[in-house]
Amino acid sequence: MQKRNYHILILFSVLLFASCKQQKTELPTVSGSTDLKSIISNDTLRVATMYGSTSYFLFRDEYMGFDYEMATNLANYLHVNLKINIAKSEAEMTQWLEEGKVDVICYNMIETRELKKKFAFVLPQADSYQVLVQNIGANALSDVTELEDEDVYVTQNSIYHERLEMLNDEIGGTINIKIAADSLSEDDLIDMVAENKIKYTISDHNLVLLHKSYDRKLDGHMPVSFNQHNGWLIRNESRDLKNTIEKWEKLAESEQLQSTLKKKYWDQSPFFALRRITIPKGAISPFDHLFRKYASDIEWDWRLLAAIAFHESRFDSQEVSWAGAAGLMQLMPRTASNFGLNRKTIFDPELNIEAGVQYIKSLNMSFRQVSSKSERIKFILAAYNSGPAHILDAMALAKKHGKNPQIWFNNVEYFLLKESEPQFYNDPVVKYGYYRGKETAHYVQNALQTFDKYIKRK
Repeated sequence: MQKRNYHILILFSVLLFASCKQQKTELPTVSGSTDLKSIISNDTLRVATMYGSTSYFLFRDEYMGFDYEMATNLANYLHVNLKINIAKSEAEMTQWLEEGKVDVICYNMIETRELKKKFAFVLPQADSYQVLVQNIGANALSDVTELEDEDVYVTQNSIYHERLEMLNDEIGGTINIKIAADSLSEDDLIDMVAENKIKYTISDHNLVLLHKSYDRKLDGHMPVSFNQHNGWLIRNESRDLKNTIEKWEKLAESEQLQSTLKKKYWDQSPFFALRRITIPKGAISPFDHLFRKYASDIEWDWRLLAAIAFHESRFDSQEVSWAGAAGLMQLMPRTASNFGLNRKTIFDPELNIEAGVQYIKSLNMSFRQVSSKSERIKFILAAYNSGPAHILDAMALAKKHGKNPQIWFNNVEYFLLKESEPQFYNDPVVKYGYYRGKETAHYVQNALQTFDKYIKRK
């Protein structure tokens, strides 16, 4: 009996080994690359990126970004886990890559002679060029020679710093080159121009166009470079990893995903398009009866629900945002799924409102520590726009700095706006990182103002 069991055990082991071996052959081919072998053996693709409007960010409790979604797809192709490492600067990312702490930089890096010496470019993006970022107006510059005696801000050792120094030499060294903090991203510097904190910076033309969809007064018409290649970075010696990525990016599924994501993050404006919705005479919206029906579930005035729907979708039940939020209440796919909606039912006005109310009910529980109902509503509105994570971070900052974490205006709101500044989003009490809080702060204020306007209607 023991001998028979021994043979059965041997047979089972052989079959198990064969099964494992067969599973291994389904992974991308590995010849002699230490990097690719270690990625697969460690079951982890280590990625470096930075927070940015197209790279990586948290929106309504979902991580998003062109580079993040493409990196996720690459990790799935390799059948490994994805580990995201957030850097404070491009220099930090390249240092990590050179030291072998990460496998790939998933961030839109502009090709330079120095980078090409150490690294290989993969997943190339559409060529672009550098422009002067300024505000539209009578005093807007139209020629590089007009930069004489002007302050232009760039981050040190960036491609923009390099180009600005070359440009300065070309026109006689008269530009005042100002070095911004390494922790400031391209998005940050463009925002600082839009907010009139600085007059000029240099950035990528495509990125400026994206920001211009947020702020129409931005101007990026003046080029300061020729077209430049760009893409992700890996080490030069990672030849098999390079071959594998090139094979992956040429797959029909990868090309389709890349096309979809470019439309999602580059072509579509994040603002809701104004729609012409027929509103019955004397009504706030075509859906007043539904707002009345479901507002009682959360003991809210139905007109506050209507105000949310107005700012979310302009009462367009077929609205789909750049981020994938859908329907009257602009529910993100995961949130909608949690409350029983699918791709079709999410556009049903009543089901969408009902699910939105259930989501509000869950947010009410998340902020139950805010004792005042009127104040809690402001926290719920903010979390509805951004997701609760960044609001909880702002509450923690408020508490740490001696402000009232249960009061919105000038307290928690103040620190939400500070979450875009390095000294605050790098604070240990901040768990979810960088966030541009301006949109959320405006959202709360606008929703309350609309609610007040609806109340005053006869």
